[in-house]
Amino acid sequence: MLTPAEAEKLILENMAPLHREDCPIASAQRRILRAEIRADRDLPPFDRVTMDGYALRSAALAAGVASFRVEGVQAAGMRAFKLGPKPDACLEVMTGAVLPEGADVVVPYEDTTREGLQMTLKADVARPGAGSAVHPRGSDHRAGEVLVPAGTRLTGREIAVAAACGYGTLVVSQTPKIAVVATGDELVEVESPVGPHQIRRSNDHALRAALLMAGYPNVARFHLRDVRHEIEYLLWHVIAEYDVVVITGGVSKGKFDHLPAELDRQGVRKIFHGVAQRPGKPFWFGVTQRSTPVFALPGNPVSAYTCLHRYVLPALEHAGGLTPAARRTVTLPQPVTFKPPLAYLLPVRLSSGPHGELRAAPAPGNTSGDFAGLLGTDGFVELPAGPKEFPAGTVAAFWPWE
Repeated sequence: MLTPAEAEKLILENMAPLHREDCPIASAQRRILRAEIRADRDLPPFDRVTMDGYALRSAALAAGVASFRVEGVQAAGMRAFKLGPKPDACLEVMTGAVLPEGADVVVPYEDTTREGLQMTLKADVARPGAGSAVHPRGSDHRAGEVLVPAGTRLTGREIAVAAACGYGTLVVSQTPKIAVVATGDELVEVESPVGPHQIRRSNDHALRAALLMAGYPNVARFHLRDVRHEIEYLLWHVIAEYDVVVITGGVSKGKFDHLPAELDRQGVRKIFHGVAQRPGKPFWFGVTQRSTPVFALPGNPVSAYTCLHRYVLPALEHAGGLTPAARRTVTLPQPVTFKPPLAYLLPVRLSSGPHGELRAAPAPGNTSGDFAGLLGTDGFVELPAGPKEFPAGTVAAFWPWE
């Protein structure tokens, strides 16, 4: 049986890249950038004043000039004025304004006194040198420099840079249409009456919510009863209409687990069935003839939710071209015992240790059906198969729920 790392490798190898599309900047949040953003000009694009005050020549200060004649006001958004030729010439300037031509230093208001058009430097303040209170042109970035590389998930920071560089439209990965299919005769919709032998549908709601939070807004929910002809029809529909199919339940070896056989009959090529892990051992993955990935997750709620975060979300990021980030690691503050020869995907609560280290306190639920047991947890760690005892201080890979 595959290890989680082997299963993940096979999934990523079989994920076809998502297509690219143009997206207005106003709708680009959470999208994955597919074409780099470059500075369209020097940043800042001019010598920028950084304090309200008076622009003048540092050479005049060095020569001992202490009193200056104010020739005008240079506000932000105005074309640059030119400083007069006399040594005592100065211009009043506002923060964000273009530095007047001929000036190379700004003296802040608080270091001066003024009467009419005459500004005088206070005697008890130091004389600033050239460049003081000036943000030089191109000192942040030069024209043509790559500011945001392709493969970046766009947040407000990247969108601000794109706007500053004139990108009204960004090239991003298309948002896939995702079908989430819950299976089982025992399931009823949340608003419906529920019998003593039935349970309310929660998996499809939970998986859809997690996908929405991860930046995938086009998610539809479906329900399959354990009836062969209904399974045949609905699978044909979602495989034909959706870019990604996520199924929960019906993938074990029970008498009514018809899904694996029906997926095979409809031409979905099985890549693997079963991963040496708990929870989520029956996890199934395959691809259709048109490269649509099909993730068949176990029906137990904790198993399905954990497998979504361990495999499905990373696969979607890979298909979208997201540059992979280094996996976070955490430290176990207490020993963990796990005897089965399986990887252990263990829910945890995070906290900071006395030296600032990230600690992950184990928070196992009662069973893989105990969804409420995940409340208050921050994610899960993956403890490899083999050791039965994991001492306090063990460093483990961490997957967050958010």
